[in-house]
Amino acid sequence: MQDDLVQRVHNYSPRLLEVDGCFPEAAVLVPITRSEEPELVLTLRASGLSTHGGEVAFPGGRRDPEDPDLIHTALREAEEEIGLPPGLVEVIGPLSPVVSRYGICVTPYVALIPDYVEYRPNDAEIASVFSVPLDFLRQDPRETTHRIDHQGRSWYVPCYRYGPYKIWGLTAIMVVELVNLLFDAGIEMQHPSPTFIPLS
Repeated sequence: MQDDLVQRVHNYSPRLLEVDGCFPEAAVLVPITRSEEPELVLTLRASGLSTHGGEVAFPGGRRDPEDPDLIHTALREAEEEIGLPPGLVEVIGPLSPVVSRYGICVTPYVALIPDYVEYRPNDAEIASVFSVPLDFLRQDPRETTHRIDHQGRSWYVPCYRYGPYKIWGLTAIMVVELVNLLFDAGIEMQHPSPTFIPLS
């Protein structure tokens, strides 16, 4: 599985972002455990944060002027937020960049990490660290579907419920791209699904 995963990400050509003007840059790490049944590592952001508070997200954040590239940003932020040492991380390649509702261009980087890591969440930013089996996500077990209007297009984005956690929005867009890439899952975001619920 891992060899196939690495090959698929290496051979992937992410979508280019067609945008007018420049957006501030950010990067997130999309960590996958090296195990027989790989899991995706996610965080629940602290509720008091000014942006995306109380939401599920991949570890990551804004690019600092000192960061030589966005991979460095993703690794630095993952260490700051959840205590993941960069030396344990094998970055494989990027997924497609997306622009958040706050006007930040976020590039996700898929990476392999050890099966077991003792995470040290930064209490000021992260409420908890958890993992979700990729096999769970490849089945597209969506609870609902939300429409997100962005850059003149409508995206019908799944919302997944895993235990107490709700995976939706930008994070769900990244999850769908990853699962489609790794498993040929064919999860569709261009058209409404039977679970589509308009946001009021």
